[in-house]
Amino acid sequence: MGKQKKLPPNYMDTIFIPAEELHWEQRKDGMIVLDMVNSGFFHRIAQKFFRKPKVSHIAMDKYGTKLWLALDGRRTVYQVVTVMEQAFPDEKERMLDRTVTFLRTLQIHHFICEAN
Repeated sequence: MGKQKKLPPNYMDTIFIPAEELHWEQRKDGMIVLDMVNSGFFHRIAQKFFRKPKVSHIAMDKYGTKLWLALDGRRTVYQVVTVMEQAFPDEKERMLDRTVTFLRTLQIHHFICEAN
């Protein structure tokens, strides 16, 4: 079994919300799409010389969509994990690790922030 990452003591009480400056939408099929603006020196070069887009559209899968919609500014991480376990009961064993890993990824990319 893999090594478990240690969480800060109050992490499960943390409430996350989508970053205010992030544009996102829910498609007709229900899936969430995040718009990531590609800014900065290297992105400008890639846009100019390699015709890379100024905005990347990141489509979430069923797990990401369920988690994203659970980030309503009221639910704690613990409650979000519970929502995910209820939505995907066959994967309940792995859901805590999966949810925390995804939340950390969203934080690293500044898609979410802690609610005040």
